[in-house]
Amino acid sequence: MLFDVHAHLSYKSFDKDRASVVKRAEEAGVVAIIENGTDPASNRKVLDLAERYKIIRPALGIYPSDALLMSDEEIDEEMKFISKQKIAAIGEVGLDFYKVPNHERQEQVFLKFIELAKHLDLPIIVHSRDAERRAFELLKQSKAKKVVMHCFSGDLELAQEIEKEGYMFSIPPIIVHSKKFQKLVKKISVSQLLTETDSPFLSPVPKERNEPKNVEVTLKKISELKNLDFSETKKIFFMNFKKFF
Repeated sequence: MLFDVHAHLSYKSFDKDRASVVKRAEEAGVVAIIENGTDPASNRKVLDLAERYKIIRPALGIYPSDALLMSDEEIDEEMKFISKQKIAAIGEVGLDFYKVPNHERQEQVFLKFIELAKHLDLPIIVHSRDAERRAFELLKQSKAKKVVMHCFSGDLELAQEIEKEGYMFSIPPIIVHSKKFQKLVKKISVSQLLTETDSPFLSPVPKERNEPKNVEVTLKKISELKNLDFSETKKIFFMNFKKFF
């Protein structure tokens, strides 16, 4: 009954033991891993992994910095490809204003993906580093409905605005030592929370590679913060996941 809505098992750091990583996740009770693409090459790897492992469900997209390396024609071609695939979500897409240039171009591409997600009636998994307010503005003006704010690091006031729109927040295992995520979880309704790992990043143990089985770590910490029984928290989160995906 556990799930990971944002992982990158296609990355090279999993090449030597990917099957073992998936097995450990299954043994921990993880029933779904949403594997996110970030560019045309990784999108195809994501589809391949979804074919090889039943637990993996594909999400396809173009990461903000990768989009800057592509022409309009290349982006449109990739979006056509994505629209023809059987996928769980659009992702990873969004904005990154942390040392990544050309904000206007990023916004143009992000708006295209918002429209694609709406057209396909799929959730959109949003990256918004140092661009949380602008990402929310674009989502809201586009009337996006099925939105997951991945690893949200904006302020609590903005988080509450996002919550009112019915968007979801996916929480990574670094919540065990991140005061920012702990405050976010305390503030946001449990009905609008999901678990993610962003594997291989955001490990609960600093400098260690993260992996999907660690969603259990996240959920235990959320249970503690919300004063809920762990089994009850699992049921609530699985209902959130089923409703959204």
